Amino acid sequence: QVQLVESGGGLVQPGGSLRLSCAASGFTFRRYAMSWYRQAPGEERELVGTISSTGGTTNYADSIKGRFTISRDNAKRTVYLQMNSLKPEDTAVYYCYARSEVIAWSSYWGQGTQVTVSS
Repeated sequence: QVQLVESGGGLVQPGGSLRLSCAASGFTFRRYAMSWYRQAPGEERELVGTISSTGGTTNYADSIKGRFTISRDNAKRTVYLQMNSLKPEDTAVYYCYARSEVIAWSSYWGQGTQVTVSS
């Protein structure tokens, strides 16, 4: 059974930091690019950033560039999103997304974790 389980969300003050984790099971993690998306209330889901299957390539949305970092540990089957200098506009549900780099149709979503940035 495929699972992507996010954790690490919560309430943080502006300027603070959080690290989200996404633990994967049920598929060949090392062959999947991993992304983080977010969706704020009333807004469309947007891409935060992506890391390649090997971790050698990352790319980020302009809105979070320089503040957020995506990393992965293939041995632990986990992808991370380190979020620094958080702003109220970063408040959203954050989702983990896996996309196969081998099989075009194979992709999975996590259930999401809430991040709230507020004083």
